[in-house]
Amino acid sequence: MELIQLTPHSEVDPSQPLRAPGDILLHAYLIPNALNPAQLARRTGIPAHHIKALIADTHPITPKNALRLSLTFDTTAFYWLALQARYDLERAKPVVCAYRPLVD
Repeated sequence: MELIQLTPHSEVDPSQPLRAPGDILLHAYLIPNALNPAQLARRTGIPAHHIKALIADTHPITPKNALRLSLTFDTTAFYWLALQARYDLERAKPVVCAYRPLVD
């Protein structure tokens, strides 16, 4: 079994534009496969309202949903979680960078 090589300094290719995981789900998987949220819900067991919330960027991809999506689309759960993690990290940067810790 091969594992991805992770180091404390692993990064995602910064030349790739930041996209919400739900946007990728919609444009790379649902539309090309002619699926709507209700159909995907039946195939995955993820409630349709959660799928709609993923697409609308109001609900994150959870580990359980990542597993279900991976089985449906022949991807890995890690793929979906990495998309979510990258998206969350990039969105958090402006907030965290605005914080300046007090220096003794």
